[in-house]
Amino acid sequence: MPIAISRFKSALFMGAAMLGLAAAQPAIAQNLTIAIGGSVTSLDPHFYNASPNNSIASHFFDKLAEFDARAQLVPQLAVSWTAVEPTVWEFKLRPGVKWHDGRDFTADDVAFTIERTPNVPNSPGGFSAFVRAVQKVEIIDPLTIRFHTPSPYPMLPTDFASVAIISRHAGQNAATEDYNSGKAVIGTGPYRFSAYNPGTRTQMTRNDAYWGGKPSWATVDYRVISSPPARTAAVLSGDVDIIDTVPSSDIPQLSKESRVQLTSIQGLRVIYLAPDRSRTANPIFVTDNAGKPLATNPFNDQRVRRALSMAISREGLAERVMEGTAKPAGQWLPPGAYSYNDAVKPLALDIEGAKKLLAEAGFPQGFKMTLHTPNDRYPNDSKTAQAVAQMWTRAGVQTTVEALPWSAYSVRSNRQEFGMRLVGWGSATGEASYALVNILGTYSNETRFGANNAGRYSNPTLDALTVKALGTLDNDAREKLLQEAVKMAMDDAAVIPLHQLVNTWAVRRGLMHDPRMDERTRAMDVKPGQS
Repeated sequence: MPIAISRFKSALFMGAAMLGLAAAQPAIAQNLTIAIGGSVTSLDPHFYNASPNNSIASHFFDKLAEFDARAQLVPQLAVSWTAVEPTVWEFKLRPGVKWHDGRDFTADDVAFTIERTPNVPNSPGGFSAFVRAVQKVEIIDPLTIRFHTPSPYPMLPTDFASVAIISRHAGQNAATEDYNSGKAVIGTGPYRFSAYNPGTRTQMTRNDAYWGGKPSWATVDYRVISSPPARTAAVLSGDVDIIDTVPSSDIPQLSKESRVQLTSIQGLRVIYLAPDRSRTANPIFVTDNAGKPLATNPFNDQRVRRALSMAISREGLAERVMEGTAKPAGQWLPPGAYSYNDAVKPLALDIEGAKKLLAEAGFPQGFKMTLHTPNDRYPNDSKTAQAVAQMWTRAGVQTTVEALPWSAYSVRSNRQEFGMRLVGWGSATGEASYALVNILGTYSNETRFGANNAGRYSNPTLDALTVKALGTLDNDAREKLLQEAVKMAMDDAAVIPLHQLVNTWAVRRGLMHDPRMDERTRAMDVKPGQS
């Protein structure tokens, strides 16, 4: 009984159609140069669930299923999947697929991947949540594999679309360092490893034997340019062919440029604020107004969290800071998505209401804190943090901002070294459970919830509702449960959503680019123009 999940119900999500060729181009080079803003921290596809890492991994590794540009589930290394019993999924694997070293891809590699995924040492936020439902793996034959779950679990194919498949022969006993050196980067993907310089660039060459057809580019130079002005200058000069996270301030200029074209689409990423809940006393980077430590953590009081949310003008952030490239958010999914809750609206700005709640919570004079933010990961990330800090200060919470490069910020955030952090989350599955499990689920190695829950929020009632929803086979009934969970999380101010991003790229004119809702920037989505 195949189970299909309809994730989007609105034509809004068709976004901007793939931009076609604007000018004829002669027989062009076979080389593509990409520049992204966020740093790639590892080539180990199971090390860290972050968009830059996932983007680069998709060039080398495939998955059983994948999401297309509009977040719809499509086959990849699996050609089909069926629930042969309520608690047994059977996947038929694609025949004739070869690893980069010429060996055959088989079900044994898939079994090894499921075993390795939750056991990557020192992972700052991995992929264990996506294999947590697998109780037993059964290899039927080299191209047939079954997964047993303790109870009915309709989301398994969706979960597997987040897990890169690696080979047993290359991955057995391989550490993350072996992937970063290139030794273990033996995938089935469209490109082969050439070189990797952490935080700077990754270079790759075409896999001519790729099962999906010959890739467009002979070589790909995948660079990290963290400075937005430098990225814009690079695409204008022709030094790179495509850049992501185009600064909102540059969009008017670039839209008039003859050398480039813009592609955009409504994204699945929410920018939000996450308070630290890992401490009950002596909260980090939070003091009273005299600078003395607090006996209790104010973020553990729902009234404080709600007050901070009420003190934010989301419309102001979207219009002035983001310059129209974001939509105010009251939850983590955009309207029209499967499990979006229409009843959960962005909180209106209410400074007096915020002050009243702070007084009720025992902080009539407010307190002091530091808001930490990356300064090179999301569009206008540090500018957004500065604006929020000013809003909170007006409400009586004296807030300063410390901005860090993503490479340092991500490590410290996942070690609970911040009191309040600005971060983003892209729901690649296009539905609510992706966030409920990973960033709102109680952190637990046993249940494999909370892999990316840096703030350590915990609500057992919400966890139970999430588990119930994930085990519900009927799509409509599951959506209602997920909508209920969305409301529960937002009523509790589990996190403080700010806005949803509209993803925008700048592409050298003469190329075609298919923009993705999950914001990933991939060579496979860029095609040479027709001559």
